[in-house]
Amino acid sequence: MPEPHVIAAILWAVILGGAGGLLTDIGPWYRNLKKPSWQPPDWLFGPAWTVILGLGGWAAVLAWNGAVDEAGRMTVIALFALNFVFHFLWSPLFFARQRPDWALVEVPFLWGSVLALAVCLREFSVLASWLVVPYLVWVSFATCLNFAIVRLNRPFGPKA
Repeated sequence: MPEPHVIAAILWAVILGGAGGLLTDIGPWYRNLKKPSWQPPDWLFGPAWTVILGLGGWAAVLAWNGAVDEAGRMTVIALFALNFVFHFLWSPLFFARQRPDWALVEVPFLWGSVLALAVCLREFSVLASWLVVPYLVWVSFATCLNFAIVRLNRPFGPKA
């Protein structure tokens, strides 16, 4: 039986990936949005997030194992919990509420939580820190994409 922190790391990745998939409705509203020419094909997002969140789960295990005391383990939990919240919020804002503009306002919090992982996990495991760099790069790219979609399609909301 895997240790509880390994199960927690797997659940972090699976819940975020599963919820993101369930909350991402590639329906008529999304298909009718104007998108930049450099947007990757829709099929790429699922595999990309699977790899990125898998690496994040691995980073969580390495950081937990590298924490030498309860304070360190609580720091790891807090960092991943904060990231969980901000990661989870983006898809409902963008897709369910159909508000890419609100999602764009939320993005700095998500990006900051990923940067905090990359910087703070280094104390516990250098490899863990590097494993979240693809997450940081992908969220940075997704931020640019979110911005371009807002710019190309505004205004959003009741009058739109």
